[in-house]
This record gives sequence, structure tokens and C-alpha cells, in this order.
Amino acid sequence: MSNKNNTSTFPSSGASKLIRIGTRDSELALWQAKTVEKQLNDLGYKTEIIAVKSEGDIVLDKPLYELGITGIFTKTLDVAMIQGKIDIAVHSMKDVPTLLPNGIVQGAVLERASAFDILVYKENLDFLSEENSTIASSSLRRKASWLHKYPNHTIEDIRGNVNTRMQKVADSDTWSGAIFAEAGLERINLKPEKAIILDWMIPAPAQGAMVVVCNADDFFSLDAVSQLNHIETEICTYIERQFLRTLEGGCTAPIGAIATYNEKEDVIDFTGVLLSIDGKQKLEVTKTVAVSEWKKLGFHCAQEILANGGTAIMTEIKKELKK
Repeated sequence: MSNKNNTSTFPSSGASKLIRIGTRDSELALWQAKTVEKQLNDLGYKTEIIAVKSEGDIVLDKPLYELGITGIFTKTLDVAMIQGKIDIAVHSMKDVPTLLPNGIVQGAVLERASAFDILVYKENLDFLSEENSTIASSSLRRKASWLHKYPNHTIEDIRGNVNTRMQKVADSDTWSGAIFAEAGLERINLKPEKAIILDWMIPAPAQGAMVVVCNADDFFSLDAVSQLNHIETEICTYIERQFLRTLEGGCTAPIGAIATYNEKEDVIDFTGVLLSIDGKQKLEVTKTVAVSEWKKLGFHCAQEILANGGTAIMTEIKKELKK
């Protein structure tokens, strides 16, 4: 497998068409959109960035799972694309539902940055060994993973874009720290010195990756963005999202997945996890397969989880989230 992006010649016919890039208006989202814009400009395409607020950015007083997290950060841009107001949209791939709306397709997955979660802490790490420490996160996966390892700790919700959450941590008198995606903090130079990588926490499917989506019938934009695609990242995120889609059945759940390509051995290494909301139950699967077997890897690993108790856990999660 080649790690290189797909390549193409400088655009010829239709190159004067303007590609309107839709994005959320947070600093991180704009950084991602500008990254795509630069790569398209370097290929000779003309672009314009159009920023909008998503419902997930506006409603900050409820946990994401109470808002119906599936698509909460993407649906505003989906509507703008369907209405013809933008041509493409750039997202953090972990925020994108595994099933895209009718008429919208994945155009490219950019090369992945760090997939790790990190803990940003305030003073020192003594609180890790204390009984009643409080950590901030609104992610069900991060909450469950943390409580599995630190069952006597408390997790409190923290909402807002990366900048807002970092400020909330600094201002809090009760939180010892908060969990973030390392890639997001690194991209906008917000990663502080007081941060440690949580290498034991299985990340969200597609964490650290950026995806560009397009209208299915916009062949000009599809051809343009396809040149940004990173095949290794595309395959690994496909596996992770297939695992997620097979497990969740449309339900938000504490699910983690990471697939990596081992170039030396020409294999894919995969680890997937499903936890109960309180973190007390944890089911994990780890597989290594030849690259030629990647297409059903996520599905088979999810089926193994479901057969070993995952179905019961998912049933209980759905009951909990309906309360």
C-alpha cells in the first residue's frame, strides 16, 4: 500500500469554477478548511471559504448525547450543500455520521494527524491516585473509558469549541483536568505543557482525520478533492467507522476504534472497544490481518463484540439514553 496522496495533473477544463468550501466557524474548523483550501489552490483551483454555526456550537448547556449527537456538527453544512450554497464541506471525520445524507458523498480523507486523546491538567498529576478527583469531558466514550480505569473519579460535562473548553478548564476551581483530542490542540497551537497522552484510551473512530464531502453529482468538485485523498488514512478510517456503524445501529455509545497500517509487515492492526456508560463493563477486540482482508475487518470485529456480550451492553445503553 502506498502512503502517498492520489495525484493528478493541473486542472484544465473548468478550472475557473469557484469551489465554495463550507465549514463551522470555530478556530479549529477554519484551520481545517484553510488547509484544504491551500491544497486545492496549490493544484490550481479557485476557492472561497463560507463559515456557518452548527447547532452543536450554539447549544452549549446540554451534553451532546442529549442533543442527538449523530450529525449535530454536520447537518447545517449538509443542508447548505443540498441547497447549493456550498460545493464541499470540511469536517473532523469523527463528527461525521457513518451514513451520509442522500446525495452527499465522501470526496477525500486527508492524511491523519495524531489519533490520541490527551489529558490536560492544571497543577500536577497527584489527583490520578486520589479518590474523588473530577475530570471534564462530554464524550460518552471518554467518560466510560476514564471511569473504567478510575472508577472513584467524577466526570463532568464540558461543552464548546476547543478554545472555549480550554478556557473553562483554566477557570474551573473543581476540575483537575479535561480530555481533548491531541490533533485538535496541536493544529491551532493550543496544546499546553501540562498534558499527557492517554495511550491506554482507544480513540474515537476516525479521530485525527479530516474528511471532505461533496454533492454526489458535482463531478468537478469530486475530481478536485479526490487529489487530496490519502489512501492509508481512507482505509483505516473506513475500518473504524464500519466497526462503529455495525455496533451502534444509530445509537450513540461509548465506542472506540483504531486501525493502523504496518508497512513493514503489510498488515492492518486493529483494536476496537465497547464500554457500558458507567465504565464497569468493557469488551475489546484486537486483530491483525493482511491488507487484502481490510474490507470486512471492522464488521467482523464488531460481530465478535456483539456475540461476546455487546448486544446486551448496547441494549442497556439505549435504555439509559432514553431516560
